[in-house]
Amino acid sequence: MALLFERVGLAPDYVEYTSALDYQRTVHEEVATGVRQNTVLLLEHEEVITAGKRTEDHEYPTDNRVPVIKIDRGGKLTWHGPGQLVGYPIVQLPEPIDVVRYVRVLEEVLINVLTDLGITCQRVEGRSGVWVLGDGALVQDKKIAAIGIRVAKNTTMHGFSINCNNPTDPFGAFIPCGITDAGVTTVSEQLGRNITPADIVDRVEEELARYADQLAADFTPAPSA
Repeated sequence: MALLFERVGLAPDYVEYTSALDYQRTVHEEVATGVRQNTVLLLEHEEVITAGKRTEDHEYPTDNRVPVIKIDRGGKLTWHGPGQLVGYPIVQLPEPIDVVRYVRVLEEVLINVLTDLGITCQRVEGRSGVWVLGDGALVQDKKIAAIGIRVAKNTTMHGFSINCNNPTDPFGAFIPCGITDAGVTTVSEQLGRNITPADIVDRVEEELARYADQLAADFTPAPSA
């Protein structure tokens, strides 16, 4: 079962968030109704902070330098911008629908990609995404890849982000994902050399394709009119 990959915009062609969201919704409707096969959008955004459905009023940043957009995914606040690879798998989920399992498979895909790069990372119980563990004392756990999704009509939207060579200081304007006792890191920081989204996008596509049968139901085209 194949996934269709579409690179919407990588540096220097950063994609404004609301236009990408509109496109996501269009693709979501097409996938949900069988007009389009299961699709993964890959891109880098212009700088933005997105607020998931669980974001509380007091958690919004007071610095208005970066636009904040309320969206319909799960979770709380996160940042997107240049240097961060964002992936939006828009797929019909296999029956029986199991959203937690879908998130775990996405995590496994990201862990495999990062491990191949030479980064030691893993899941953390009770927290989505992929983490570089601290020492349990002075050094905090740090998130290197985030996941936040929505499912409607048995079809996913939103998805994941991998911090490649983006700055981490924008995350200091708020509490990322509502987690107060952890930090944020990047692929470049962990490896000590500059790694861009373009450097890893092929590998991400390969790993998603390898797990396609676990991520998505077989594509059934809509009946022709």
